[in-house]
Amino acid sequence: MARYTGPQCKLCRREGQKLYLKGDRCYTGKCGIDRRSYAPGQHGQGRKKVSEYGLQLREKQKARRFYGVLEKQFRNSYFKATRQPGVTGENLLRLLERRLDNVIYRFGLAASRNEARQLVRHGHFLVNGRKTNIPSFHVRVGDEITIRDKSKDSPRVKELMERAADNSPPVWLEYDPDLQKGRVVAMPSRDEIDTPVKETLIVELYSK
Repeated sequence: MARYTGPQCKLCRREGQKLYLKGDRCYTGKCGIDRRSYAPGQHGQGRKKVSEYGLQLREKQKARRFYGVLEKQFRNSYFKATRQPGVTGENLLRLLERRLDNVIYRFGLAASRNEARQLVRHGHFLVNGRKTNIPSFHVRVGDEITIRDKSKDSPRVKELMERAADNSPPVWLEYDPDLQKGRVVAMPSRDEIDTPVKETLIVELYSK
């Protein structure tokens, strides 16, 4: 599985805002962007005039890094969104939100999407009773996500289950902390997606 393995804080600094890629660390004084709020590199503190293309590129990179997908995956998601009825930008965000690793993160069963991706890859979750270890798996309305019985003995999984009990997932998801079971109750609308990106700029970029 291809994935980014470089410094996470550098990505936040490049985009100029927190992407919460390192979970709880992002809420402490150790957060890279709090310590150095300028872009990385030799010329990171210089003033730059950003072109229209540059703005579009930054929005695309921000969305890609926010959800932790590589360029090919993101491009494939975009073209899939163009073939669906409705607004392309909203379709794109909806596809990214429905990724299994993102849903696990939204339930509160992981401190970050990176950790959610790792937990999924290690087979800790079941979708409708079947073990699913593909982070990019798209959930559908009515799908139930549960934790494998064997995984519940893991100290980290126990800690995350306690975390999920205090978490409030988006309205298109439901989570029962007593049964350790989550369910997709609806498709997310744009108003229910808090991703800080302007999807219209991404559509303009790929439409060129």
